[in-house]
Amino acid sequence: MVVIARKELRTYFGSPLALIFVGVFLAVTLFLFFWVDTFFARNTADLRPLFRWMPIVMIFLVATLTMRQWSEEQRAGTLEILLTLPVPRIQLVLGKLAAVMALIVLALALTLSLVITVSFLGDLDWGPVLGGYLAAVLMASAYASIGLFVSSRTQNQIVALMITVLICGILYLLGTGVFTNLVGDGPATILRAIGIGSRFESIERGVIDLRDLVYYLSLTIVFVIFNVTSVDMKRWGRGLNTAVYRRNALLAVVLVAANLLILNTWLFPLSNLRLDLTAQGQFSLSGATRDLVRNLPEPLILRGYISDRTHPLLAPLIPNIKDLMREYEIASGGMVKAEVIDPRDNEALEREANQVYGIRPTPFRITERYETSVVNSYFDILVRYGDQFVTLTIDDLIEVRPQSGGQPDIRLRNLEFDLTSSIKRVVSGFQSLDVVFASLPEPIRLTAFITPETMPQSLRDVAGRIESVGKEIEEGAEGGFLFEILDPDAPDSGINRQNLLEDYGLRPFPVALFSPDSYYLHMVLDTGEENILIYPSGEMTEVDIRSSIDSAIRRGVPGFLKTVGLWLPAEEPAGRRPGGFPRSISSWNLVQNQLAQNYSVSNVDLKDGRVPAEVDVLVVIAPQGMDDKERFAIDQFLMGGGAVVVAAGRFELSPVLLLGFLAVEITEDGLQEMLASYGVTLGEALVMDPQNEPFPATVERRVGGFRVSEIQRVDYPFFVDIRRDGMARDNRITADLPAVTLQWATPLEVDQIENADREVVPLLWSTEDSWLHESTNVQPDPERFPEFGFPAPEERKSLPLAVSIRGSFDSFFKDNPLQTQATQAPTQDGEQPEGTALRSPIEKSPETSRLVVIGSSEFLDDTVLNFSRSFSADRYLLNLQFLQNAVNWSVEDEDLLGLRSRGAYTRLLKPLDEGEQRLWEIFNYGVALLALLMLGGVWSIRQRSETPMRLTGGGEEG
Repeated sequence: MVVIARKELRTYFGSPLALIFVGVFLAVTLFLFFWVDTFFARNTADLRPLFRWMPIVMIFLVATLTMRQWSEEQRAGTLEILLTLPVPRIQLVLGKLAAVMALIVLALALTLSLVITVSFLGDLDWGPVLGGYLAAVLMASAYASIGLFVSSRTQNQIVALMITVLICGILYLLGTGVFTNLVGDGPATILRAIGIGSRFESIERGVIDLRDLVYYLSLTIVFVIFNVTSVDMKRWGRGLNTAVYRRNALLAVVLVAANLLILNTWLFPLSNLRLDLTAQGQFSLSGATRDLVRNLPEPLILRGYISDRTHPLLAPLIPNIKDLMREYEIASGGMVKAEVIDPRDNEALEREANQVYGIRPTPFRITERYETSVVNSYFDILVRYGDQFVTLTIDDLIEVRPQSGGQPDIRLRNLEFDLTSSIKRVVSGFQSLDVVFASLPEPIRLTAFITPETMPQSLRDVAGRIESVGKEIEEGAEGGFLFEILDPDAPDSGINRQNLLEDYGLRPFPVALFSPDSYYLHMVLDTGEENILIYPSGEMTEVDIRSSIDSAIRRGVPGFLKTVGLWLPAEEPAGRRPGGFPRSISSWNLVQNQLAQNYSVSNVDLKDGRVPAEVDVLVVIAPQGMDDKERFAIDQFLMGGGAVVVAAGRFELSPVLLLGFLAVEITEDGLQEMLASYGVTLGEALVMDPQNEPFPATVERRVGGFRVSEIQRVDYPFFVDIRRDGMARDNRITADLPAVTLQWATPLEVDQIENADREVVPLLWSTEDSWLHESTNVQPDPERFPEFGFPAPEERKSLPLAVSIRGSFDSFFKDNPLQTQATQAPTQDGEQPEGTALRSPIEKSPETSRLVVIGSSEFLDDTVLNFSRSFSADRYLLNLQFLQNAVNWSVEDEDLLGLRSRGAYTRLLKPLDEGEQRLWEIFNYGVALLALLMLGGVWSIRQRSETPMRLTGGGEEG
């Protein structure tokens, strides 16, 4: 075998064939990597652009290498010589296969320059790299064995090339949407199991699955045996003497192929025989997840509502969802029931999904062979525990990243985190309604005030749904929940419309705009301490009604979930400024939605000097316009052992942005003095950093004597881009974050003396080349200052931008009785009003108090995050993850910290300017060119060292 391999390699390197093969492979690979997949524009530190096209590129290149192996032997008549040698046929075949694979491995090795590039430019996960190269070698061996077999069946090299491309192409396409979209989910799963490309993707992502290894080895073994038999057939006679030999040889081939098919079929359902090579175990259940599901006191349902016919880009994600859900079931020891169903196959299940869980199909436009059609498909997951449930929609499950060529790259966002956080929410947030109702000293009462006589026809069914949901809760509450329906227009109801107005402030709804008739469709929940008005939102289905009632119960009965108290600046009416500008254009809806994924979020008003008792952690964003009562509330919450997270930049976005101009304003009446008393001082300037995230700024340029304003993507030093070297690596808040961007940030100064006895951890800091900007002018001027749009600094240094502190704090109001008195509003006579006895401040907090201070509030602003989203896709999510991590740390809920940052797009490239990007690209071109020159040198040396064959047997003439 070694002799045959050497002979074939000498043939390759004794001609331009090896040079042409490697040259074409490198040229195609580099073109796809830098130009088609636009590596630098993706800004992701992975080698997906290298491996994404590998199954297709390898088909043509391997077919080119194998087409001549046996065809040339037959055409030249040397096959008979080989067959007469005392060498087993298997060694002849394996020798040629080894030669082909040696050249392929050489070509793959020359792409290591790309690996070096990515490892220097980002935090490369080596698991998918190793998996990608392993998958490429295994796939190439399968392709090569197919090509060699085809070459053995024909003397024409072109025919061998075309048939090899056809067979390999079909095997690749079987697992893609070209075929899977034509069949249902079951057959599609089988096709993906047969497809070479789909198997390649499994290993390429960093998961070494025994089933994939056996599949590729089976393909290689089968076609090697086919090849051995095909070569051996060249010497078979047609007589009866060799009939038994021929029959036994063919039978052996069939038996080997059948056994390998049975082996692959037996292994197919065994999804847990795999090794996860990714750095964070991205495709394996974490310890936190295993502990959670293993200790479930009651059974939990994990159900995927996924249509068989779905969008082609979503179809490859379905097996991953099924496999992970199955792992939850196995890890739980039977406490999790996992299943995936197509609701369209069962009308009752589809009705339940729509009415009870609010799950509805999503319309997709699909381009088919003859037409473009719209398909309504389900792609949702239900997590249900007892009577509690969470639904994950397609928007929760996937992330879409644009690519060159128009077709986006769609991946699961972070499925384990989504499932585990949902499980934790339904389990720890609402243990069981029965348990909660049983623990109440007095039952809570839900009263529905409904007037059926004047109810519009379109709402008649809603009253029935309210009754159905109310009675269902009452039956399961065992006396802890009472439900009744009252008609205020009925004489025997004991209540009338005037009572509703006076007791609850309820006013009826008009039946029509100018109609004198009106109706009631109200619910009031009486918890014993307060009355909560409920009105179903949305489409008023049973799930909407149930959700409204459950939300009211959560608000009225303490202890359901960890509660985040969120303080935001008060909204002021427009017209407070010249020109009718609003006081602020900032909003924080994305923050609220992010926190609501795992916690109960309560927007708190601290004007009474108190933080609500149910709040576990207080998040204060953009503190401004505060009075002493509000400061006192925050101070005393911290003194009581609470946790406070403050996003407290000194600057906010100015409303003149609405006119297209960038400007910031200084915030007043915030928490500067109080934070300084805790040992953290907010600076008075803005931080600028050459390492920054680009910004869509308005730039003016001259065109023919005129000034033209246009939006350009420019480097913007106020958007400080903080990478791993600017974070606390060993802190749970930042340990797994690849990057955070702080917009218009203020530096922090930590008083080392004041914090001597506390645990202080700087979380984020700028680079050594950052500097301070003391003006509120943040509009870049590239004409005057071409480098950054602003004057060059005189002093550069690294500046702290976020810090966490844990320990005992002294109250800001400890020695300030005047401010303490201000928390109570005296009467005109100067006396303290009744019922508001003066509350003495807690002067010192316990050691468990936690404080996180971030020198920016705009990094959480919806407007700013949308700016980031427009240019950096999902990069904006890292800002929200940073805040969520800080909240998790503050409430000592750190189980999910490691899971949150395991998404596919968390490894970013280092910030590079265009010149640096071009330099790295040229480096890779140079390595490829040098490799080709070396191969060319080897070929030239071999040509010169060959001794011409001397002809003998002729006499001299003359």
